[in-house]
Amino acid sequence: MAGIIPGIASSPSPGVNGLSPHKMTGKVDEEGAEESFQVVEFLLGEEHFAIDLFDVKEVVEYTRITKLPNSPTYIKGIIDLRGEITTIIDLKQQLAITSSHAASEEEKRIIVLDDRITHSKIGIMVDDVLTVSTYSASHVDETATSGEESSHILGIIKKKIKDKDKERTELVIWLDVKTLLRDMGQI
Repeated sequence: MAGIIPGIASSPSPGVNGLSPHKMTGKVDEEGAEESFQVVEFLLGEEHFAIDLFDVKEVVEYTRITKLPNSPTYIKGIIDLRGEITTIIDLKQQLAITSSHAASEEEKRIIVLDDRITHSKIGIMVDDVLTVSTYSASHVDETATSGEESSHILGIIKKKIKDKDKERTELVIWLDVKTLLRDMGQI
């Protein structure tokens, strides 16, 4: 069963107001307010990740994956998604994330990426999709990234969470899925 994430169909172009996430930090709009961006948050093992909302077409439940012979280990296989063959990438395998809590394959989700960035049908397998969130540039710490143009980490989002009467900060790793796919030779 497929579930389209609200707001995707109405988005005219990637990024906020046509800006790529790299150019967003510190930008303010005409009224002096800091610009915001939206991400899809998901889990890989116990780690919390996010990708730009406008890079996502939809999120679908796990479906049987047909393995491809002689493919890289991060290629999980292919699925038939409404009549279109879609390549599934195991993001946990590609990022070398290990976990003591292993979700069964049937519990996992597939984030289908927007064809405009991939130029082919590609989905990434994740342990769970949590939410769509909006953040401002002040929530992102870019000092934790390598600073290289080819880095697939855009920054670390500092997410404030109310836990009972205390407020705590959860760290969300914001991935540049386009750079990650380019490094894998997928786009």
